[in-house]
Amino acid sequence: MPNKPIDMVPEAKEMLESILQTIDEGIHVVNQDGITIFYNHVAAKHDGLKLEEVINRHLFDVFPSLDTESSTLLKVIETGQPIINQQQQYTNKNGQQLVTVNTTLPIYVKSKLVGAIEIAKDVSKIKDLSEKLVELQAKVQSSTIKNASTVEQTTYHFNDIITADEQMKKIIRFSKKAAATNSPVFIQGETGTGKELLVQAIHNFSPRKEKAFIALNCAALPASLLEGILFGTVKGSFTGAENRPGLFELAHNGTLFLDEINSMPIELQPKLLRVLQDGVVRRVGDIVNRKVNVRVIAATNVNPQEAVAKGLIRSDLYYRINVVNFTIPPLRVRKEDISLLTKYFIHQFNERFQKHILSTSSQVEEVFYSYHWPGNIRELEHTIEYAMNIMDGDQIEYYHLPVYIQGFAEESREGDASISRKEGDGLKERLEEMEKLWIVEALQKEDGNIQKAAKRLKIPRQTLQYKMNKYLSN
Repeated sequence: MPNKPIDMVPEAKEMLESILQTIDEGIHVVNQDGITIFYNHVAAKHDGLKLEEVINRHLFDVFPSLDTESSTLLKVIETGQPIINQQQQYTNKNGQQLVTVNTTLPIYVKSKLVGAIEIAKDVSKIKDLSEKLVELQAKVQSSTIKNASTVEQTTYHFNDIITADEQMKKIIRFSKKAAATNSPVFIQGETGTGKELLVQAIHNFSPRKEKAFIALNCAALPASLLEGILFGTVKGSFTGAENRPGLFELAHNGTLFLDEINSMPIELQPKLLRVLQDGVVRRVGDIVNRKVNVRVIAATNVNPQEAVAKGLIRSDLYYRINVVNFTIPPLRVRKEDISLLTKYFIHQFNERFQKHILSTSSQVEEVFYSYHWPGNIRELEHTIEYAMNIMDGDQIEYYHLPVYIQGFAEESREGDASISRKEGDGLKERLEEMEKLWIVEALQKEDGNIQKAAKRLKIPRQTLQYKMNKYLSN
């Protein structure tokens, strides 16, 4: 029977509307005349309205405070140009203060502009938490300045870096020399290699050791909030924020660590470059420059040259922060450190769990030495912790290891010895085995975060969950 697409149009339209009603962003669609033709429950919750108060009505009738200049939907209809990630703070009909990040896009049908759609994400809670964090850091900073001799702001020193690796020893020697200067430091290293440990050690070995140390992961906050957190805000600015110092002001005379700097929005990077070059910071919405004396240490878990080539890091910023640079080698090339770190973590967890584990078996030592540790030192630490949580006795055995590490060990052991069996496998079986290994590796690199692992593998989250159930559920 031939398909009848025309008969399916009402059903498809109903299905699409159902989907748009279930997502967690506000969706508002207007036609070219400014009449609302779709408005979901999330948008209604944002605005404190009911659907029937908005649907089939003109924007100005529902939102009388808007005009053609302030309405992003009407502006997009007028210009045909999208407006991306614009922050908006307002009080809705119920008196609730909201902060949203809006993206407004033109809608074209057969090259004709027929309307616009606005997608709004509520970031009020994130903004509140971020501002509370800044306020807390400001209080801690004030207390620290008053009690600099008794308050320790950072945990790690150079003698906390456990290594027998010659490259790491060289990094420590050079880091001690760099600590005495005010030059920016750039550190590259995979996730879990101990970048912040090295950063804290540099701070604690520097003349700034009695001053503030503040760390910020640039990937942890929405781009719309990061500028205010870094540079501060003034009351009455377009963000609606209060007078608050940013992290640069809080870190005055101390150290500011910017992790995953490749995640910093490209439009903020010139402002960071200006602080590095001129030593002045301007709060969002302010006209006043404030002098700051901050040593910036930046880090990335990706290749910085590739990040520059892809436009994630501006080249002028990269060359400004890449004055002193270190690349921390991954654990898989620091074989001598595996046994040292294993003994250290066993000792640490013995104290925490009040156990008396003495060692690992020779089989475990062999597995640890041959395993490639995609999660690096953090993964080794978690592996030891897992084993010590489930075991009895005084020695970590092979069967105490996480299943995925046992699986890698089995693959490694079988390797060449099982060629005859592998030769009996078809292409499908071999591809599935390789797929399983890639999935486990991605999950390890992202500390079990399925969303990030899916992004690393370049597949939808739902697909990854399906494959995890298929390969890893037993």
